[in-house]
Amino acid sequence: MIKIKPFKGVRPPQEYAKEVASRPYDVLNSREAKAEAGEKSLLHITKPEIDFDPIIDEHSQQAYDKAIDNYKLWKSKGWLVKDQKEMYYIYAQTMDGRTQYGLVAACHYVDYIEGRIKKHELTLPSKEDDRMIHVRNQNANIEPVFFTYPAVSEMDSIVKEVVKKKPEYDFVADDGFGHHLWLVDDDVTIKRITEIFAKMPALYVADGHHRTAAAARVGQEKKGQNPNHTGNEEYNYFLAVIFPDDQLKIIDYNRVVKDLNGLTTQQFIEKLQATFEVKEMGTNIYTPNKLHNFSMYMEGKWYSLTAKPGNYNDSDPIGVLDVTILSNLVLDNILGIKDLRTSKRIDFVGGIRGLGELKKRVDSGDMKVAFALYPVSMKQLIDIADTGNIMPPKTTWFEPKLRSGLVIHELY
Repeated sequence: MIKIKPFKGVRPPQEYAKEVASRPYDVLNSREAKAEAGEKSLLHITKPEIDFDPIIDEHSQQAYDKAIDNYKLWKSKGWLVKDQKEMYYIYAQTMDGRTQYGLVAACHYVDYIEGRIKKHELTLPSKEDDRMIHVRNQNANIEPVFFTYPAVSEMDSIVKEVVKKKPEYDFVADDGFGHHLWLVDDDVTIKRITEIFAKMPALYVADGHHRTAAAARVGQEKKGQNPNHTGNEEYNYFLAVIFPDDQLKIIDYNRVVKDLNGLTTQQFIEKLQATFEVKEMGTNIYTPNKLHNFSMYMEGKWYSLTAKPGNYNDSDPIGVLDVTILSNLVLDNILGIKDLRTSKRIDFVGGIRGLGELKKRVDSGDMKVAFALYPVSMKQLIDIADTGNIMPPKTTWFEPKLRSGLVIHELY
């Protein structure tokens, strides 16, 4: 049911791979990108506003035009070169001694439109529009989306064979994460991979909901512009890296809040005790140790909060989530934060920063209280997507992030 295909990737020669590859556009701001970008970095294409001094609006026409110019320049300089053969690629990432192996493929946008590529987050039209402009301008998917699928043993075996060969790229980025890429250019293997995915009922968006939605909209747009459309044109496909679910690890996505909604510390704790077992843990960092157990930091002390049975619904794929429990019982009911997407009283901290970052935000006086959550599981993510539900905002954080620029997919 899932339609994927090999493609002629645009990618850096081996000697330039580490210099060209960059972190994704949405994990660093313009100032950070300008400081991080070397001469050949893809950030000059994904965040072209950094080429101006002072930095300009990333949504300005001038920035969009600069991205087009830079992409052409990178190709003219030989920093990006198009492969002559359609193929798949295996992209592996290593973090903390753990390696995950994904298939780089072109996915068909109709699978997203018809619900076979399943999402678990809402998207904002404004962000979709911005990503559409980039895809339309470049006529290419410059950055991949991050998908997952329930592991298939035959696919695992194919990958195991491919990675016995010497990798095309093999480097450790400045953040300490390893990145490795192999070419899958054997026609028999390519055909079998396509057949394996054709039998899968669904793929799941792990990270990159806006890019996926934007890519699908571009495919629809180009279909409408082509009176001879067949459905097999390159623009019907977009760039993805697809990992088996049993190799992925979701890390926590935590919350910090500016105030106690007019309550004293004691009043706040008393209200928490109505729905949580509250235990003071001292000054050493406390990490949640199971589902429905939370860590709280306030006024120099760590607390363990365990939700009392009867205050959540484990048979509901949304109700079982700790982000739902915290949002309902604490952020909404006690602190009066009704909309996580728009409230200025709350901020979100990816678990990759560690719980020390929560302590730092509170100790600085910037925030009053911090909450750490037990990570969502891959099973929970797939259950939610399968039931057509949507996770609350800022629920999942995947690490390591995909490096951009290792393979680009052009729509022609």
